[in-house]
Amino acid sequence: MSDDVIMPVEATHILMFARAVGDDNPIYRDAEAAAKTEVGHIIAPPTFPRAVSQFDPDYFLRLKPGEKWFGSGRNATGLDGPAKSSGGLHAEQHFEYHRQMKPGDVLSVVTREGKTWEKESRRAGKLIFTERVSEYRDQDGELVITARAVGVKTERPVEQN
Repeated sequence: MSDDVIMPVEATHILMFARAVGDDNPIYRDAEAAAKTEVGHIIAPPTFPRAVSQFDPDYFLRLKPGEKWFGSGRNATGLDGPAKSSGGLHAEQHFEYHRQMKPGDVLSVVTREGKTWEKESRRAGKLIFTERVSEYRDQDGELVITARAVGVKTERPVEQN
């Protein structure tokens, strides 16, 4: 992720995200129903912070006109020749909410490297875990969400049985 990504939170973004994940809770789309809740307004679904990738110009899965794209083209990867795996997987995602996101927020997101650790696996050898921590701050600098993503890389490919 870029050093500092700006993410506007708009009611239509929240609505479309909730639809995409199949959550029809009225607090994500109906201002009148949301006004009757404890928070009193529309809020974003719990995993909405992942939508920040749509605002990150350097996001590695973002389509870049004129460039081959992972996921485009005649073959599955849009690359010439066979795709090579990085051996990496997204292992965990954690969100710590300091308050709910709401329409009108303009979030500034800064991501830094977190902890790293290793474990041994019989099938894949050494597993190397890395954490990335993203802080989402609103237009007033208030911390809204802290997100932690954990990735894992394997020392060697796992043989298929």
